[in-house]
Amino acid sequence: MQFWTQLFNLHVGEDDRGRTLENVKANISFSGANLWVLACAIIVASVGLNVNSTAVIIGAMLISPLMGPIVASGFALAIYDFALLRRALKNLLIATLASLLVSFIYFYISPFKDVQSELLARTSPNIYDILIAFFGGLVGVISITRVEKGNPIPGVAIATALMPPLCTAGYGLATGHLSFFLGAFFLYCINCVFICIATFVIIKYLKYPSKEQVDERHQKQVKYGITIIMILMIVPSIYFAYSLYRQQAFTQAANDFVQKELVDQGNVIVYKETLFRQNPRIIRLGFLTRHCSREELDTLNNRLPRYGLANTRIEVMQDAADNVQALKNSLLNEMKSKTVVHDQEQARIRQLETQLKTGNYDNRKITGEVQALFAGIRTVSIADHYYYSGKDSSIKIPVLVYEADKPLTAKEQQQFSNWLKQRLVCDTLLVIRY
Repeated sequence: MQFWTQLFNLHVGEDDRGRTLENVKANISFSGANLWVLACAIIVASVGLNVNSTAVIIGAMLISPLMGPIVASGFALAIYDFALLRRALKNLLIATLASLLVSFIYFYISPFKDVQSELLARTSPNIYDILIAFFGGLVGVISITRVEKGNPIPGVAIATALMPPLCTAGYGLATGHLSFFLGAFFLYCINCVFICIATFVIIKYLKYPSKEQVDERHQKQVKYGITIIMILMIVPSIYFAYSLYRQQAFTQAANDFVQKELVDQGNVIVYKETLFRQNPRIIRLGFLTRHCSREELDTLNNRLPRYGLANTRIEVMQDAADNVQALKNSLLNEMKSKTVVHDQEQARIRQLETQLKTGNYDNRKITGEVQALFAGIRTVSIADHYYYSGKDSSIKIPVLVYEADKPLTAKEQQQFSNWLKQRLVCDTLLVIRY
């Protein structure tokens, strides 16, 4: 029993409590150098979000001084130092408003206002963000109370990200995206509250002496206040986490449906998009060559409930004129425009490029060559013809129609066919006299 007690004993290696408290108080104020550092960190984080650079955002987290007043608030609550609490909250409010103002100005004057993935990641907090803030806060406070401070502080600054949500909130204000502002600011509040609560828990566990002697009634008020704030943070986060779970479950079910009902049946999917927030939900697909008739779409839609995809429908990217070539060009350009192209996409690009090259025939040039080799043939016209078999593995056959003064002999037809196969690099060819 003594072994386990010693193993988890936080008093071992604990720094002098008076020195620890003085260090905490010294990091509260946001004036002079601290305010300049905060403003610079906000600019760095905003640029990182603007250009979607994770490395830049991490750098901003490391130089941010926002942890100071939050940790001080937890200390103040634990030791009932209400003067310290007022001072810490005042400085936290100043830091928050200054951060919002700087990020608002940056994004307002920035010509680049596209929504990047790093921005979107800070707009939908959930229960996992609470866990990260709480346990990250625990590590941070434990490190602060040690004689040897160690290296966890940079990791805590990154894990309990305070700067990116504030910058995202500023972006929401600057661009008029109220939902971005609310989501990001709620995430910031979650981080602040649960870092503060983690500090409160550790300081209570270490039994720091109270600054003021308060009666049981005031102690209960502090505990009730903390409990109410925790509930206000946790309940919406659970809802967001449940929404995220439903969205991920929908995406997984959609992937299973596409894999089993289409890909495993020989279809090649070059574009897939799932729209969860639509009503009904949508699975949008683009096939390599397949054309889906209304009956086939109805069949696919009727199979969706088997995969737990009720209130969902399939949409296939195909226009009214069934312009497959235009779809190929669109998909090819889209995939080429990506900065990072995966191996599977590269294979699809090569396949599309091959089809595009072989599908566009220079009839004028081929006519001249044919006339030089086969007297009597006046004109030729060649194009690909697709035979759809109900699957994506459709058959493509080049069809050549020629006009001649007289029919070719059997020997001439054979020579003509062999030359065309060599010229067009194909094994199958249909030749028709007009």
